[in-house]
Amino acid sequence: MTRAPRPWAGIGVAVPSVDAYGIGHPVLDVARAAEDHGLDHVWVPDHLVFHRPIVEALTTLAMIAGATSRVKLGTAILNPALRPLIWTAKQLQTLETLAPGRTLLGVGMGGEYEPEWTAAGVNRKQRARRLDEALDLLPALFSGEPVTHEGLHGIDTPAMVPSAPVPPVLIGGRAEPALRRTARAGDAWLPMWLDPDQVATGLAQLAEYAAELDRPAPGAALVAFINVNDDEERGHQEAAELVKKQYGMPYEKVRKWTIVGSEDQVAERLEEYRRAGIEGFSFAVAGPDQLTQVERIAGVRARLGLTV
Repeated sequence: MTRAPRPWAGIGVAVPSVDAYGIGHPVLDVARAAEDHGLDHVWVPDHLVFHRPIVEALTTLAMIAGATSRVKLGTAILNPALRPLIWTAKQLQTLETLAPGRTLLGVGMGGEYEPEWTAAGVNRKQRARRLDEALDLLPALFSGEPVTHEGLHGIDTPAMVPSAPVPPVLIGGRAEPALRRTARAGDAWLPMWLDPDQVATGLAQLAEYAAELDRPAPGAALVAFINVNDDEERGHQEAAELVKKQYGMPYEKVRKWTIVGSEDQVAERLEEYRRAGIEGFSFAVAGPDQLTQVERIAGVRARLGLTV
């Protein structure tokens, strides 16, 4: 029996919620283009403050939900440890109520940009415990029942209604704690900066951890930088500029995981990841011309034989 595609399967792109190039945030243009060209999902990162100007993740997804009708709405990744959990749950509950079945809740521990933890008044050293608590509490908060919890996320709330199903939970990270967290509480693993062999190794370990907990093995989607370009050297130059502007780090640190090449070359690379067990891709466009990249990524998707 052929298994139906899981919600995170297929190919999507991150919208420009980060203004890396000083041109603003044309998130609706990119989201509509992604839907029009048959991509499966759009994604947003989550930071309070960052190296470059950034708009808030869940507000952005709400705008996109109203401007599109089909494309799924993902966070890659949302950082519950940084946020007041009760309000985050209400925002997600509302998104799922008004755009049912479209949310993909990618979460992670974050922590790479210390000033935002200071700005939020949250102890960065507690981020792993805060994330685990959040994963435990979200189902109860979505349930439409009262919730009381004493912990890092102190909760004492009557029922939050309307209730809604918890969206599929994808958990980011590459190290063993992230794999164990995914086995315990995730529907899928959402790593970044891994090659196909590392993905296969991680998924094998993840399946073992899930079996120990008597849970089904979670699926997997990959976050990656992409530049579909017939001029491979130019593609890497554009990717290097994006990494420097948006993350303030040397491109050589991530070049080997950045997917650059013609549509055929990129499709061949993605097939390697698919054989390793990756079902879906969340692509950060590593170049200034997002709309052209969306069109070319759609060309890659067609080469992989995916249908809308």
